Amino acid sequence: MTRFNFVLLVALLVSAFCLVNVRYESRRVYMALSKAQSQAARLEADYDQLLAQKRAQVAPGRVQQIAAQQLKMRPANPAVTEYVQAAGAPARGQP
Repeated sequence: MTRFNFVLLVALLVSAFCLVNVRYESRRVYMALSKAQSQAARLEADYDQLLAQKRAQVAPGRVQQIAAQQLKMRPANPAVTEYVQAAGAPARGQP
């Protein structure tokens, strides 16, 4: 009978250690999940902010303003259009 009780005691201790290990692992995994969810929320907020900044940067009025001020560009019109011919190509009206 004592052998049987000893075997049961060993089985009880092994199951108790397994239970403690499983609880520890579940807590660790839960904390990792919580950290990943908070990071995902932070990244999503950053992404939304970057999209808003991108929309502001490519607004047509802003692009036209930068083109006029920094690049000294102006709208094209037929009065200032210059036609360039490729080298070796005959000019119009010439044989």
